[in-house]
Amino acid sequence: MTGGVVPTLRYRDAHKAIEFLVAAFGFKVHSLFEDDDGHVLHAELTHGDGMVMLGDNRESEWGGLVTSPSEAGKPTGGSYVIVDDPFAHAERARQAGAEIVREPREEDYGGAGYTARDPEGYLWDFGSYDPWAADSG
Repeated sequence: MTGGVVPTLRYRDAHKAIEFLVAAFGFKVHSLFEDDDGHVLHAELTHGDGMVMLGDNRESEWGGLVTSPSEAGKPTGGSYVIVDDPFAHAERARQAGAEIVREPREEDYGGAGYTARDPEGYLWDFGSYDPWAADSG
């Protein structure tokens, strides 16, 4: 496969973020690399055919270029994840402690969706609308 887009995120506590993303949103840990002190240098989490990469927000060449919403004061964007049933997914996320900032609802452009905020302030949109599919209803 060539191409593809993989969001990259930085967290103050990547281990805690990974636990949350797995429990609340259904991600699976694909790989995890730590330094000798146990800090997350690089992690890959999958959800269906999608993936995000993340790590601890530490001083490094990359770390000096980015920040997290908790440090910036608010997010500058979000990630969209396709799920079969956004209503059930939102309930799972809520039960795991996710802050639902936009309740699940049918969308004018097709499908349904909702928005949640993770503990460090990243926005996550989950919806059944699939822009790759011919019929996303």
